[in-house]
Amino acid sequence: MRRRRRSPEEPANRERWLVSYADFITLLFAFFVVMYSVSSVNEGKYKVLSDTLTGVFNAPQRSVNPIELGNTRPPVLPAQGEDVIPPPVTEVPRSPQADQASRTEALRSMADQLALEFDELIGQGVVTLETSEQWIELSLRNSLLFGSGDAEPHFDAFEVIESIAGVLKGRDNAVRVEGFTDNRPIQTRAFPSNWELSTARAAAVVRVLVMEGVEAERLAAIGYGEFQPVARNDTEAGRNRNRRVVLLISRDASIRGAMR
Repeated sequence: MRRRRRSPEEPANRERWLVSYADFITLLFAFFVVMYSVSSVNEGKYKVLSDTLTGVFNAPQRSVNPIELGNTRPPVLPAQGEDVIPPPVTEVPRSPQADQASRTEALRSMADQLALEFDELIGQGVVTLETSEQWIELSLRNSLLFGSGDAEPHFDAFEVIESIAGVLKGRDNAVRVEGFTDNRPIQTRAFPSNWELSTARAAAVVRVLVMEGVEAERLAAIGYGEFQPVARNDTEAGRNRNRRVVLLISRDASIRGAMR
């Protein structure tokens, strides 16, 4: 029997590793492509989202008009960037009775201040103070303000008038300053009669009040001479009472309407 001859073994393929390496590289490339696609952010969408959030958190606070009961209309909201203008406040006018009551109370307060200011002089009888719902009557002896037959205030008078001005300042009450004399006649170059003397003394008090800050338009000076006495002129005590300057402080503000 004929024996078959053995053929030599075929050499092994030494390039097969390239196939595995190529597969590995392909998988690795695919992996990085997937990772990049996952981690990549759409810049356009991101910018839209960022602008939206910024607008929400940085938007100015707006107020809306309250809805009144029974009002079925919705409130009107301001447009973007429009300032909110508050509705005008309508003041309720006060009634004349309420205004008069308030002014009467203010007049009482002024009377209390004057009583406290001149407490000592009232006790000495050189100052008298009477009050009502419409007037304060503050009467000052001439000896407290002027020398005999003179209409120029002496040194001590300025402190007295300054105290009165401190109560009158900052208000609008009308003030009438009235001058009075006794019945003894006077005839000098400056004062031909008691009319001129009484009027000049009232005007001098007004002038000092204005110097101390009281508004001039609130004031009036009136002279009565010897014709409105409060006591008899046949005694020295009576004549002293008649020689006086009286301040009538009105509850009202109109000096022309302050009639007694």
